Amino acid sequence: MYNFDDANKVGQEAMDTMLKSYSMMAQGFQTLASEASDYSRKSFEDSAAMVEQLAGAKSMEKAFEIQGEYARSAYESFVSRATRMSEIYGEMAREAYQPFEKAASKVNG
Repeated sequence: MYNFDDANKVGQEAMDTMLKSYSMMAQGFQTLASEASDYSRKSFEDSAAMVEQLAGAKSMEKAFEIQGEYARSAYESFVSRATRMSEIYGEMAREAYQPFEKAASKVNG
């Protein structure tokens, strides 16, 4: 049977574990927000550059070429960012679970 000091220690350890996990999740969300912001900015800049190129196109064939190149580039950029975001989510989950894993190993240990 636990005495008051033991119960207090267990409660404090649980709180510390939860706060570490929360901190790691918050850092992960900040990273995700930064990635999303960077992608949005770059996407807007690329779109503006494409519209500028289209305005200077001398023929329909050149306009289709510009649009095709933009579509390919935009798709590759999207896939690259989506992959990166997926990696960040995975890292975030692993890091957020890590304090609980350490606490569980102490209990089972």
